[in-house]
Amino acid sequence: MINYDDVQSQFASDGFFVLNEVFTGEEVKMLLETISNADASNDTFRQNGDLFAIRQFVKEIPQIQLQVMNQRLDHLIDRLFGNDYFIIKSIYFDKPEKSNWFVPYHQDLTISVDKKGDYPGFGPWTVKQGQFAVQPPLEILEDNFTIRIHLDDTDQTNGALRVVPGSHAKGVYRAEDIDWSAEREVICNVPSGGIMLMKPLLLHASSRTTSNHRRRVIHIEFGRKPLPEGLCWSEFASISSMPN
Repeated sequence: MINYDDVQSQFASDGFFVLNEVFTGEEVKMLLETISNADASNDTFRQNGDLFAIRQFVKEIPQIQLQVMNQRLDHLIDRLFGNDYFIIKSIYFDKPEKSNWFVPYHQDLTISVDKKGDYPGFGPWTVKQGQFAVQPPLEILEDNFTIRIHLDDTDQTNGALRVVPGSHAKGVYRAEDIDWSAEREVICNVPSGGIMLMKPLLLHASSRTTSNHRRRVIHIEFGRKPLPEGLCWSEFASISSMPN
């Protein structure tokens, strides 16, 4: 049984939390089947020897939302964060068994929006697969949260996230400024069907694969802050209408 007070306390302090058995083995299998049957011809599907990824995941495979937002996850979000959040970004990662792909320490500092414009506090701007991304004011990033749904057992040998606890509370924190005499690293092992909750400002990294174990993850970011008039979330998807 989940102690929601403990989860909220640790999440606020450390910037992350791992919960097991949010999805059953059968639900994981159904998610993977839906993904494998998707049309991969669009530019949002990226594939090379080290990585397969689907950007704008929920938008590209709309039917996946009902499977992702199952009753347990919907209840979890409502208890921990309230019922006024919505999906603002979604990505699917598939790190193959022999992948040499790694990600150095960083924070998730950008949001996905529908257009570029002159908005105070927003910038710099980039474009990925035809989608505008921008760094928003800090208060937006501080209010957002991310859920990573693990479809494979994940540990340090196949790319489990390495994180710096508490780094989410230090604003924009560059990797080159990490003081390892004062900070510590935690490896976030997550079993298949488990989830990792994290704050976008949490410093995190991922190592190369050293085992023959695949790592597939659904990464979904949630927000609730309004954007300036004329600017919209490009991947907005409501979760309030999901069945309980």
